[in-house]
Formats: sequence, structure tokens, C-alpha cells
Amino acid sequence: MLKAVIFDMDGVIIESEPLHHAAYHNMFKDVNIKVSTPLYESFTGKSTINVCKQICELYNLEETPEYLVSLKRKHFDYIFNNDTNFDLIDGVLDIIQEYHNNGLTLVLASSATMSSIERIFNKFDLNPYFKAKLSGADLKQSKPHPEIFMNAVKETGYNTQECIVIEDSTSGIAAAKGAGVFCVGFDSFHSKNQDYSKADLVIKKFEEISYANIKNLI
Repeated sequence: MLKAVIFDMDGVIIESEPLHHAAYHNMFKDVNIKVSTPLYESFTGKSTINVCKQICELYNLEETPEYLVSLKRKHFDYIFNNDTNFDLIDGVLDIIQEYHNNGLTLVLASSATMSSIERIFNKFDLNPYFKAKLSGADLKQSKPHPEIFMNAVKETGYNTQECIVIEDSTSGIAAAKGAGVFCVGFDSFHSKNQDYSKADLVIKKFEEISYANIKNLI
């Protein structure tokens, strides 16, 4: 029986991809590189530091990955503070509140830094609903490595057979399945060209996974 739900953040809770897209591409201009659309889309779900390490290796850059991270973060912070259209994904707050009100334990497992997670949670007042928040930036391996979801399951206090993960990216789904957790693939409008074939269930709207629909799903 379902006891806990583990949420990804970017692309699941917030429509952050347009902000990340702009921030990354501004950073690419700063270091004079052109990143193809397929390569950029392959970054979805990975932590910024690991993306920047990959970029430095692929383009043989003299700049350090940490420097690229700082550039990207500078651009993201500016956009975050000035974009008035930035909001939660439609329906996600309702589903978070519904799960919480029905006694499900909620945990966040995101590749974002903890400072970014805290900023989002404070902006949208999400802290009351979640038992724990985990940042993949604190780990050596990014998704698709399953470590973050293995840790998230431990945080719930339940076993893998009592949890589900909601993810929007190829790497996130692979990480969830690698951890042995039932995975709902959220086919988000902004999550372009992601592979949902390994997800146990694919949805386009959160109404599809109302508490009534998922309480006996596993």
C-alpha cells in the first residue's frame, strides 16, 4: 500500500525549464560555445556542477566547472528575481495538499542545490507539506545514478514497495527505477524529448494521479 511520494522539483513542481534554458544559454555565450539542442536536452535532470564538468570536457575549456556554475547561477538568479510569470506547475499544489491531507509522507529529491530548493519552498510556502528535502548537488553522482532516490526512500521511513517517485526526465526515471521505486513519468510541456518508456505510469496532468487513483496503485 502506498505510504510515501517522492517528488522531483524542476519540471514537476515548478516550471523552471525556461529559466534554466535562458541561464544556461547566457552562460554558454559567456564562454563562447554553442551547445546543440540534443546535447542540451540530455542535461535535463542532472546537477549543474555535473553538467558544467561535462561541458568543460567536451569543449576543452580553460575555465573550471565551478566558474561555469557561478556564471549560470548569476544568470538564473537574475531571471528568477525578475520573471513575473514564474510559478508552480498547474495542479501540483492541489495534489501536494491532497496527498498531505490523506496522510502520505512527502519527500523532495532534486538535482538542484539546497539553496535553490529552499528558495522555491519559501517562495511558494511548501515546507509544511514535506518531511524532508534532498539535493543531488550534495552527492558525487547525479541522476541517473539511483543514490538520491535510495536516500529519499530512507527519509520516508518506509520501504521501496511503499513509495512512488514523480519525475519528468529520462535520467530521473532511470534513477528511480535503479532504486527499485515505482515511477510516475510526468510528460511536462517543457521537458522536451525525454524518454518515458521506463516509467511505470505516464501522465500529462496531475489530476490523473489523485489520491483516489493512486492509493492502491502499488
